Amino acid sequence: MKRAWLLLFVSLAVLRGGQLIEPGKVWRDTDGKPIQAHSAGMTVRDGVYYWFGENKDGKTDPGKQRIDVIGISCYSSRDLVNWKNEGVVLPAVKNDPHHDLRPGGVLERPKVVYNARTKKYVMWAHIDSADYSFARAGVAVAGKPTGPYTYVRSVRPDGQESRDVTLFQDDDGKAYLIFSSKGNKTLHIALLSEDYLAPGGKFAEAFEGLSREAPAMFKHGRKYFLITSACTGWAPNQAMWAVSDSVLGPWKVMSNPCKGKDAEVTFYAQSTFVLPVAGKPGKFIFLADKWNPKDLGDSRYIWLPLLVSGENIEIPWRDSWDPAAF
Repeated sequence: MKRAWLLLFVSLAVLRGGQLIEPGKVWRDTDGKPIQAHSAGMTVRDGVYYWFGENKDGKTDPGKQRIDVIGISCYSSRDLVNWKNEGVVLPAVKNDPHHDLRPGGVLERPKVVYNARTKKYVMWAHIDSADYSFARAGVAVAGKPTGPYTYVRSVRPDGQESRDVTLFQDDDGKAYLIFSSKGNKTLHIALLSEDYLAPGGKFAEAFEGLSREAPAMFKHGRKYFLITSACTGWAPNQAMWAVSDSVLGPWKVMSNPCKGKDAEVTFYAQSTFVLPVAGKPGKFIFLADKWNPKDLGDSRYIWLPLLVSGENIEIPWRDSWDPAAF
C-alpha cells in the first residue's frame, strides 16, 4: 500500500511539473532557466506556439524601477507548458545612442502576427524614451517566427501618442494596432495597411476618458472583446472589459471579468494578451504579468482559462490547471 501511494505521489508530482500551468509560480524553460518574456504576445504556426516578450534578465534600478533594454525574447512550445528558449530575436542596439532600440530607452509589449500576403511575421511594440515622452509604436519584420527581426521604424499612428500596444488579426486577414493614447486617457484602434507595416488611415476610439492601458483584444463568434487595465503604474488594479459587434466599435464598457480570490486587483496582475487555443474553437487563455518592480526579472506570469458566454466573459482563478484538458 505504501508503495502504491508513493507511486501515485511521484506520478502527480511529474504531472504537476510537466503538464500543469501554475499561475504566479516560477516558470522555467526546457533548459531549467526562468522564462524571460514579459508583457507577452503570442502567435501560432503549424501547431507550434511562439511566445514573445520583454527580456528583463538584468539588474533592476531600484530608483527608476527599470532595467536597460535587452531585447525581445521568443520561446516555442507545442503544449503551452514546456517552452524552448529561441533567444533574443530583436536585440537592443548598443552602438547608437539615438536609435529607437537603444538600451536606455523603452521596448515593451511586443505582439506578432503573420501576414499571408507578404509571408512575413510582423512585430509591433511600444517604443519610448526613458521619461515616456517619445510615445511611439515600432515595427519589425522577419521571415520566420523565431527571427531574427529587422527593425523598420517607429511612428505615432494616425498622429497620435502611442504607449501600451497590442495587435489583433481578424478573420478577413485585416490587422489592427490597439494602443493607449492622449496621455493614456483613451484607447485607439487603428487599421493597418495590407502589409501591416503602417497605419492604414482608419481608426476609432474605445474607453474614452477612462484612462486604460494594457489592452488585449480577441474575437468569439461575431463579438469582439477588449480587456484593459487602469493606469496605476506597477501597482495592480481592477480589470475591465468592453464588447462590440465591430472592431471599430462602438464599444460597450462592461465590468470586471475576474472571479475568485484577489479578483478586484486582477489577481495582482495586469493584462497583456488573450490567446485563442489552437484547434479548440471557443477556448481562450488570459495572459497577464504579476509585476515585481523591485526585481523586474522575477515578475511572474498569470495564465488562466477565459470563459465566454454571449457578450459576457469570465476569468476564474485556478491554483493550477491543465491546458490539454481545458
